[in-house]
Amino acid sequence: MSGRRTIAVTGAAGFVGQNLLLRLKETGRFDVVPILRDATKQDWMERIGAADAVVHLAGVNRPQDPAEFATGNGGTAALLADAVEASGLPIPILYASSAKAVEPGPYGESKKAAEDVLLGVAERTGAPVAVYRLPNIFGKWCRPNYNSAVATFCHNIARGLPIRIDNPAAPLTLVYIDDVVDAFIGQLDAGDFVTGFHAVTPAYDSTVGAVAEIVQRFRDDRADNLIQNVGSGLVRALYATYVSYLPPAEFSYPIASHRDPRGAFSEMLKTRDAGQFSYFNALPGVTRGGHYHHTKTEKFLIVHGEALFRFRHMLSGEVHEVRTSAEAPVVVETVPGWTHDVTNVGDGIMVSLLWANEIFDRQRPDTIAEKV
Repeated sequence: MSGRRTIAVTGAAGFVGQNLLLRLKETGRFDVVPILRDATKQDWMERIGAADAVVHLAGVNRPQDPAEFATGNGGTAALLADAVEASGLPIPILYASSAKAVEPGPYGESKKAAEDVLLGVAERTGAPVAVYRLPNIFGKWCRPNYNSAVATFCHNIARGLPIRIDNPAAPLTLVYIDDVVDAFIGQLDAGDFVTGFHAVTPAYDSTVGAVAEIVQRFRDDRADNLIQNVGSGLVRALYATYVSYLPPAEFSYPIASHRDPRGAFSEMLKTRDAGQFSYFNALPGVTRGGHYHHTKTEKFLIVHGEALFRFRHMLSGEVHEVRTSAEAPVVVETVPGWTHDVTNVGDGIMVSLLWANEIFDRQRPDTIAEKV
């Protein structure tokens, strides 16, 4: 749909609400009207009556008195239903329900009751109602030590605090907050809600113990300059979540620097199956390297200064040179069977980034000294 639209968001101050409001603002396509806990019935009537759509997030899931489930979930749904009917308009509703709505117990029954109330509005008024039965949601800004195991694991492990797991094998189905928000915004953008039940994808099926182990490894790996495969899937989302719980004092950490008369060398990051990243510097006129590899390969990128890379084939004696500088970035790759070195040919210090396809193994270094 084109043009700006007004979206009323109940429960806007909660975990999902905070993430959703920020993303709605980023799009530039929506004017958001938050409805918070202290809103009066009149506030609900006015704000919902002026909205083009409603995202209903308000509810309770951990009350002191179980009776609050009915008022906090079914009650707010009834308030929303009254406001939509009073407007006389078929205002679309997106309802964040719970996967537990199909399970017995006060919480699940109250979420099911809320669904029934809102689906009843759809039948009576024609207002489309999209119901999302969400499993456990995780991501930044979720409250730890409350109702999210992932938030608790990330918060506590990031601070070196203990976690409690009663049953490591307990199944855990998760959806990531960014995927939830994507689904909601996609629904709002589509405009034409389809009344009924909807799902957020992907959903990740795991166990409590497996998730805790992944998060614990994030902390352990950092101490060893290691990182898991955090570029996709559940591990990507868990890593982003874990990092979001780091206290500011943990935003940075030192790494070892190995210094000698030639300059300094530091390993920045190691992976278990995609090599490691390092950097080194060299003073003017200094040559580093002077070795060959049988299998190991490396990529160099000069980010400051000028460098001359030299190569010699170990069998044929063929030679090759590459001169590069930070002014014209070029990646120089070392090739198995060619001895190689790099010399700082500039007037100032030279700095190079370095990737190697494997972690350095002191028992099998695959680095044989040989002058070019």
